[in-house]
Amino acid sequence: QVQLVESGGGLVQAGGSLRLSCAASGGTFRWYPMGWFRQAPGKEREFVAVISWSGATTDYADSVRGRFTISRDNAKNTAYLQMNSLKPEDTAVYYCAADRTSIGAVVRTSPVQYEYWGQGAQVTVSS
Repeated sequence: QVQLVESGGGLVQAGGSLRLSCAASGGTFRWYPMGWFRQAPGKEREFVAVISWSGATTDYADSVRGRFTISRDNAKNTAYLQMNSLKPEDTAVYYCAADRTSIGAVVRTSPVQYEYWGQGAQVTVSS
């Protein structure tokens, strides 16, 4: 059983930056691909970014590609999401998640494939 805790959310002006952290405990974090998802009010949860267990493979939603960077430090059991050039449409609750059943270097983007979830961190971007 893996427990995930997000931190680093907050209020920022458009064009600003934030870094989210996702601290893992209670399991073998280093073997799981880690994903970031977000959910805005009235919308479905959507994929943002994913990183393979080794960090060698990443993927991003088109809406954040070139602005957001996902990374991980397996020695610290922590994943990160660096968010630059933030826009008001990035406003959402951001969740980190661990994909327990992915095989090898496969990274997946559907939230239904992720077993472990954090409680979420609010990110609000003002215009």
